[in-house]
Amino acid sequence: MSQEQVTVETDESGPLDTFRQFFALERDVLVLSLAMFAFSLGFQMTSRFIPEYIVALGASGFVVGLFGTVSNIVSAVFPYPGGALSDRLGSRYALTLFGLISTLGFGVWLIAPHLGVITVAGVTIPPWIWIFVGLLLAQGWKSFGLGATFAVVKQAIDPSQLAAGFASTETFRRTAFLIGPVLAAVLISFHPDFTVSFQYVLAVAVVFGIIGTVAQHILYDASEDSIGDSFEGLAQIRADLREMPSALRPLLVGDTLVRFANGMVYVFFVLVITRFYQVGFETTVSLAGFSYAIDLSPEAFFGFLLGVEMLIALISMAPAAKVAERVGLKPVVALGFAVYALFPIVLIGGPEVLRAVMPLQWAMILIFAFSGLRFAGLPSHKALIVGPAEAGAGGRVTGTYYLLRNTVVIPSAALGGYLWEFVNPEIAFTIAAVIGVIGTGYFLAFGEEFEAYV
Repeated sequence: MSQEQVTVETDESGPLDTFRQFFALERDVLVLSLAMFAFSLGFQMTSRFIPEYIVALGASGFVVGLFGTVSNIVSAVFPYPGGALSDRLGSRYALTLFGLISTLGFGVWLIAPHLGVITVAGVTIPPWIWIFVGLLLAQGWKSFGLGATFAVVKQAIDPSQLAAGFASTETFRRTAFLIGPVLAAVLISFHPDFTVSFQYVLAVAVVFGIIGTVAQHILYDASEDSIGDSFEGLAQIRADLREMPSALRPLLVGDTLVRFANGMVYVFFVLVITRFYQVGFETTVSLAGFSYAIDLSPEAFFGFLLGVEMLIALISMAPAAKVAERVGLKPVVALGFAVYALFPIVLIGGPEVLRAVMPLQWAMILIFAFSGLRFAGLPSHKALIVGPAEAGAGGRVTGTYYLLRNTVVIPSAALGGYLWEFVNPEIAFTIAAVIGVIGTGYFLAFGEEFEAYV
């Protein structure tokens, strides 16, 4: 990357500047970014609605929790073998393979209801089992190259402006997070049966997966790829764990507690809207003398709530990164952690408090707008992870950090599912909030500031 490009990225990091910079990127980065957008769009259209899909196919809340735990396992274990496979095959073929795998996963989700109940050797296989099979495939591309992304930003951005650099890349990537759920909500509105309407969403996700896979394979220039010989295996992982910068340890502990808390309830957010409160959205819009009635089902309304959440995230990330340059990374990261920690209790109990002053549907919109603020600290959080790493070690440090965090978080959704199904949802969400607050407090007490921001 040229010095001129680096200067642009460090001086301008607002949402509009992000898109302007995007089209000036060199070809391979542009192609990879387009593929990232396509797969992020497909995954965000589908993954947040999958818990409702599972329940619609006959599963219990505990199974939904197990689904979240399997997702946590994939997030923890995929990045390392993914990186090893990329080194072995080269970027073009690795990207193509992961794109095909993810697209196949969307396809498995699509056909799951049509497979019905299957009996093999006396064992009955319900249709929701195929959602787990699809998950192992669909999440493949999403978990690829995590460490490399961090390392590229670290190399291109001045240390004192790392948060602004991450805000720029996150703003673009999360635009897909905004568009995906809203597009899904529109498609879900086309049919009153959620199982049927969600298949429209999955079909579109398959199309995006195919486009992303073909585009990156054809357009990506593999001439600069280097093919590795082998992966050093567990010895390399152990070495990376030992060599993790000590400054990251308080952040890792606090972050892990916050993410464990979020993992307990994350997959149940859609069920809070569709089954716990059963709230949709109804209003009449008058325009040019005509009145239009809007009537959204709870499932479609959830998609628009996710859109509200991500809109607030997009608006807040770049300003929060600039604030971090004045007050430091730690306060901004702590703010994000606090929103993560409090959101479970706000979501499960807040509507009952707010409905005294506003309709339930508007209370939900306000609550999900609050949730969007948790992403304000994300760029600063990423800067605090990769900042202390030595030059040339950003990818490894990031991979090690996420391996540790995501491994500990693995059982969180299963615990939340047990509490949801066999105790009650309020207890599950309250315990999650308590754990999140403990994690936030630990980070505030012991977390260290990145020297470049002092």
